[in-house]
Amino acid sequence: MARYLDAIIAGFGGQGVMLIGNLLAYAGMKDGLNVTYIPVYGPEMRGGTANCTVVLSEEEIGSPIIHSPVSLIIMNRPSLDKFQPRLKDGGLNIINSSLIDMDLADANRVKCIAVPCNEIADKLGNTRMANMVALGAYIQATGIMELQPVIDSLKDVLSERYHKLIPANTEALNAGAEVAAKA
Repeated sequence: MARYLDAIIAGFGGQGVMLIGNLLAYAGMKDGLNVTYIPVYGPEMRGGTANCTVVLSEEEIGSPIIHSPVSLIIMNRPSLDKFQPRLKDGGLNIINSSLIDMDLADANRVKCIAVPCNEIADKLGNTRMANMVALGAYIQATGIMELQPVIDSLKDVLSERYHKLIPANTEALNAGAEVAAKA
């Protein structure tokens, strides 16, 4: 069966949702997949809601629009409320348990992996890397690709002034992958 995965990644503006969506799409291209990436912004850039859709496939992609995704990365409670009901039965939900009560997860219908993204990022020295922790967990949990294409894509997705943070982001990706490997 051909590799295929679609995802909605959602959270507050400023949580780096668009960055990890873009990084996932770019890494997919590096890994030889066809990709689509569509960002969706709420009324405010920072603090408002933000989400993006990413489709990764070995086959041609018929439509970049996803109504019922097979996977989610959810960084905040409003995003859980909005997107979890749309997740396909048996789908995968990576949930930032730092900001979301896991009692709200629909664990009877879908696979939910609690990832304390903010706490892990804090321990690594930068709360703003919570998004990378979530993406690392997602890559590990889905198996859509190895983590290396994601790490290799950091230099292409991050602006040059942030290249000094590539080692820290790599550490955050690996930390998230470790959590998912134990789930």
